[in-house]
Amino acid sequence: MKNTKDIQNLKSQNSSKPYIKRFIERLKQNKKSQLKINFIDREVIYPLILLSLLISLLLHDYKRGFLAFLGSTILVFILLHFFYRDLKRYKPTYLKKKKSLLLLSSLLILNLVVAKVFEHLFYIFSKGMGIENPIIHYFGIPLAIGAVIVVMVFDFHTAIIFSLVLSLMIGIWIKISLFPLYVFITCLIAAFALFRVKKRSDIMNASFYIVLLTFISSLSILSITGAFNIESVYFLLVFSLTNGFFVSALCFSFLPALEKFFKIATPLSLIELLDIEHPLLKHLSVEAPGTYHHSMIVGSLAESAAEVVGVNPLLAKVASYYHDIGKVRMPEYFIENQTGCISRHEKLSPHLSSMIIISHVKDGVELAEEYNLPEIIKDIIQQHHGTSLVTYFYQKALKEQEIPPSEIDYRYPGPKPQTKLAALIMLADAVEASARTLDDPTPARISNLIDKIVKNIFNDGQLDECEITLKDLIEIKKRFEHVLTGIFHRRIPYPEIKREEKKVGSFS
Repeated sequence: MKNTKDIQNLKSQNSSKPYIKRFIERLKQNKKSQLKINFIDREVIYPLILLSLLISLLLHDYKRGFLAFLGSTILVFILLHFFYRDLKRYKPTYLKKKKSLLLLSSLLILNLVVAKVFEHLFYIFSKGMGIENPIIHYFGIPLAIGAVIVVMVFDFHTAIIFSLVLSLMIGIWIKISLFPLYVFITCLIAAFALFRVKKRSDIMNASFYIVLLTFISSLSILSITGAFNIESVYFLLVFSLTNGFFVSALCFSFLPALEKFFKIATPLSLIELLDIEHPLLKHLSVEAPGTYHHSMIVGSLAESAAEVVGVNPLLAKVASYYHDIGKVRMPEYFIENQTGCISRHEKLSPHLSSMIIISHVKDGVELAEEYNLPEIIKDIIQQHHGTSLVTYFYQKALKEQEIPPSEIDYRYPGPKPQTKLAALIMLADAVEASARTLDDPTPARISNLIDKIVKNIFNDGQLDECEITLKDLIEIKKRFEHVLTGIFHRRIPYPEIKREEKKVGSFS
């Protein structure tokens, strides 16, 4: 009762401050949500049961009865639900997209199918070679392929949880006590090796670490289980080399298909999109050079702040390059591309001008689809203005019209930024555009401008739907100040060197 009274008093005292209102509403929602904590979410029960049955069919030993299958299904369901709860707690943005969940589920099944196929092939190979040790062929299975793709497509945290769940599932299939630990170590090595992949050769380098650590960990497991002998060292080395080779080979094989089918962005595809010879970037640089230059600066701002707020810097840079590609359709209506003194908007009504400005978001999404850009780039194009107001033309309409216009007609359609990345690019876009209006861009003025822009965006509620924090905003402002101060640096005037003119005599 006391907390309710305090909230009501706070609301009455600060009714004129919109950000206080939002804080109170969030506080009330949190209090209500605390009373509704369920262990299992109803909307995911049936998909998890179906996925558990599919995985259990792959893991089940068909020499055993129905009870063994039922037990496997229950254990797999518990593991999958743990994976889901972890995503809900630490990576909620993945749950908003069914494609992300479908991709993770597909990678789990794909990993197990690959494991089954290679286990059968290596078992036949072991029998043919007369290898007496019955478990040594397991160490050649390329089990890290799933973790490699997950760390490249999603992030390191998701790759670790994927590896943990996969290793425990493998324990249901291969009933060797220490083998799940070996699987987890192998996947962990692969995830660490490709945490910052930037070129295709990095995958080949990662396979070297997989070979080395697989060999060492498999030797350790054989030593612990008492199955170690001199002959096994040779075959372990062969299977470790095979393991590393097939992880990289399968990665090269599966990635292009996954990128195309799920329209995802991997570091390799992002690097290709950075190429200034890309048809879309080249078109932008020719048709809208001002927008192209603006996008380059936004890319520098976003990349500098990405690391400190937990965003992939490479993805931030690429998304910045393409966030305004819609302006290429009508470049002369955007001020950065106008070369003459007369603006195209002077003969248009404020509402029509605002519609042209707003339309660059829709045009950008259409161009992204036409050029097959990844889904995450399309999301950034759609969200980088959120539902913000086209202030200039709204203020112009207020002055010209007797009846005040509706704000909705002058706002972008949204949605608001759903991720830290989208919020970061929204801030970088607004700050870069505003910084160009400064007559004398001193460090103090740049700092004040950044602070003002960030506060305006925050108070307008544009950051309400993403997980960005106040600490993140402080770090972003620091990085933006550093980059913009460097861009708008002062230079000393160089004096002209006065030289005596030599008189050239006439020739007779």
